[in-house]
Amino acid sequence: MKRPMTHIRLALVIGCLASAAAPVMAQWLKQPTAGVPRTPDGKPNLSAPAPRMADGKPDLSGLWQPAAILIGDLAANLPKGSVPFQPWAEKLYNERRANESRDDPTANCIVGGVPRSDAVPYPFKVLHEKDLVVILYEAVHSYRQIFADGRKLPEDMNPSWFGYSVGRWDKDTFIVETAGFNDRGWLDNFGKPATDKLRVTEKFVRKDFGHMDILITIDDPGAYTKPWDVTLPLILRPDTELLEYICNENNKYFDIVPKAGTK
Repeated sequence: MKRPMTHIRLALVIGCLASAAAPVMAQWLKQPTAGVPRTPDGKPNLSAPAPRMADGKPDLSGLWQPAAILIGDLAANLPKGSVPFQPWAEKLYNERRANESRDDPTANCIVGGVPRSDAVPYPFKVLHEKDLVVILYEAVHSYRQIFADGRKLPEDMNPSWFGYSVGRWDKDTFIVETAGFNDRGWLDNFGKPATDKLRVTEKFVRKDFGHMDILITIDDPGAYTKPWDVTLPLILRPDTELLEYICNENNKYFDIVPKAGTK
C-alpha cells in the first residue's frame, strides 16, 4: 500500500491514526539507506547509538515519522482540558471539530506550518549541515530552513506560514525558536488555532539511532492563557524515500465534507 498522494482530510484524521505506525512503504525498493547500522539479519538497528557530526553534536539527519498517537491532535497525551485556551480560541476549536475542519488551510493546498507539519501522517527528511538544518516535508511538498549560524530572529518579520527559525545547541539538544507567523495557521489537524503572536520552541533530542523526541512549547498569548508543552516522539524510517505529494490533483476533500447547513 502506498502512502496517500491526494489530500483527503477525513481519511487523514480517522484512518491514519492506526496506520501511521506501520513501516513506510519504500519508493526505492532495493536501495538500502547508507550509513545505517544493521543487525546480523540485515535489518536496521534502530537502538544503535546516535550518529554524530564532526564537531561531536548529534546528527539529526534522517527520514523521520511522528508517533501515531499525536497525529492530528498534539494534545492527545495531555490530561483532558489541559490545553489553556482563551475562550474565543476554544469556541473556534470546537466549531472546527464540529464541522470536520472544513476551513482547514491544507485542504486548499496551503502548507501546515509549525509545529503542525511535524505531526501529520507523512514522513519528513532532516538534512543537517554545520550551521543549517533543512527539513523537507512530504506533506504539501514543503520545506523549512533552520539557521544555526548565530543569527537572531529578525526584528521585522514578514508574516508567513512557517515563520522564521533559528537554532542553537545546549549540549546534545538542538533548540529551535520560531516566530513571525501569520494569523491563519493551525497548530494541528484538529484545528487548535494560532495567532501572529505565536512563538514555538522545539528541542530536538536524538535518543539513539532510530528515535528522536521533539519537546515543543507553544507560547501564543493571542490564543492561550499561558504557554503549554507537548513531547512528539519520532521514529526513523530507513530504506525508503519521500514520495511526491501533489495536493491539487484529484482533491476530493470538498466533495466528501458537507457545506454548512447541508446534510
